[in-house]
Amino acid sequence: MGALASVGFRKLSEGVHWLMTHQSYGYVESARRMDSWHRLLVPVLGGVLGGLTIYFGAFWSRRKNTTDYMEAIVLGDGVVPTRSSLVKSLSAMFSIASGASIGREGPLVQLSAMIASGIGRLRKTPTLKLRLLVACGAAAGIASAYNAPIGGALFVAEIVLESLAMETFGPLVFASVVATLTMRHLLGEKPLYEIPSMRLPTNWEILPQLALGLIAGLAAPWYLRLLRRSEWAFSKLHLPVYLRMALGGLVVGALSIWHPEVCGNGYSVVNRVLHGEYIWTVLVVVLVLKLVATAATFGSGAAGGVFTPTLFAGACIGSLVCQMFKPFWPGHALQDEAFIVVGMGAFLAASTHAPIMAIIIIFELTLDYPIILPLMLACVVAHYTSLAFEKKSIYSESLARKGMGAYQRQLSTLRVSDLMKRDPVAVHDTADFREITSKFVSNRFNYLYVTDPAGAFLGAISLHDIKSYLSEEELASVVVARDILHEDIPTIAAHASLAEALDRFTQHDGERLPVVIDEDSRQLVGSLSKTDLILALAERSKTPTQTAAEKAT
Repeated sequence: MGALASVGFRKLSEGVHWLMTHQSYGYVESARRMDSWHRLLVPVLGGVLGGLTIYFGAFWSRRKNTTDYMEAIVLGDGVVPTRSSLVKSLSAMFSIASGASIGREGPLVQLSAMIASGIGRLRKTPTLKLRLLVACGAAAGIASAYNAPIGGALFVAEIVLESLAMETFGPLVFASVVATLTMRHLLGEKPLYEIPSMRLPTNWEILPQLALGLIAGLAAPWYLRLLRRSEWAFSKLHLPVYLRMALGGLVVGALSIWHPEVCGNGYSVVNRVLHGEYIWTVLVVVLVLKLVATAATFGSGAAGGVFTPTLFAGACIGSLVCQMFKPFWPGHALQDEAFIVVGMGAFLAASTHAPIMAIIIIFELTLDYPIILPLMLACVVAHYTSLAFEKKSIYSESLARKGMGAYQRQLSTLRVSDLMKRDPVAVHDTADFREITSKFVSNRFNYLYVTDPAGAFLGAISLHDIKSYLSEEELASVVVARDILHEDIPTIAAHASLAEALDRFTQHDGERLPVVIDEDSRQLVGSLSKTDLILALAERSKTPTQTAAEKAT
């Protein structure tokens, strides 16, 4: 469903683009074919329409602040409001269709996460699992945008959840793969970027690519500060959102008169850079103007993503570094395409502080193994270099502003009773074999709890243990629950901390722990899922870093 939403958004954007420009080409090529006054006015029109959508949509959505998928996963209860998401996505469509310098991955992820949240709420999914379901929707959206299933899963795991535990990563991969297969079925398997086959002629070539990682790591903090400074400057104007976005569109339109390459998300320009169509002097100008256009679009409040413009900047930096080293490099000529691709990954890793995601998503775009070694090293060098100068990523700032510290402090007070599922499936100690097997068939558990008539926990029956009785009909007819239960099953009190629960799980190989009122009465009141516990602990483990970032802000 996330992939279908992605296809629908793309088609609608193309239709709105045609209405505004009367062109059916890409954003850059459409700008080239338009008169100067048309180039200037189209982004302004897109900004006005996008701003008015947000302005009037605020009354319809009944929310002062739009809750995006990151807030719902990290800060909230997994609820991504439908009205706010549709308003935000519609605004993004006007901006993107008019050639604003911003990526479409933002609304694609938002729509996919909205659908996932809606499905979860219809099924009355518990909060922690609802947040995981929204994370799966976000992963599907990223995978749909970039045709990169592993990268989509890692984006959410590394940047949003900050956890690679299989309890969370497995569902993310599943959602990403299904979304990618759906996209390939509907739109074909054409790669996002037309990347020629690459090679690494000698091992020595890795040295200038490591230098590229260092340069990307030094440049990324300034890029992040440019975006934040632009956002601050636009906020000081105290203009309505539609006038702010119109002003941002005016900046893009004015720059496009000189260089139409600033329009759109930059896909076509990166493809031209990969094919060596720019000399370094032109490339420097294009890079600077694109950064200004992106900062103006982002700062004005336009809805959309900065992931793709970040790839654009990395590609230009990679090409420039390659051309800088070429005159001094002996023997084999340096391959421009390799530096461009490594530059995309390095700058992405430095800006997002997610080097694993950057390595994988760039590798998925190329599927060229020789590039993986310099890509890995450059991404790691860029990440640590950037981290030395800027602790916050391109995404962490907004989360810190929206109350990460307060939410984490609230989460740290959770007890087992806050996460447990009440009224677990159980049988009395006198239950016969037929009732026991019926419970196992209707519930996908490895252990079935056994209680006395008063509801006190006595132990559990293992699914493995009943298998031997299935072929012994005579024995099965006389066996009751107390004959085959295990009394050494660990329990956890409802008032216990999450750390205590984690310690108890080390003594038990099951997916659930029985929850009792206290260790003395042993009254069974619920069960605690290992998946829910890991999700909660993964959130709590982020508290010190995020709280420090919030204080620094």
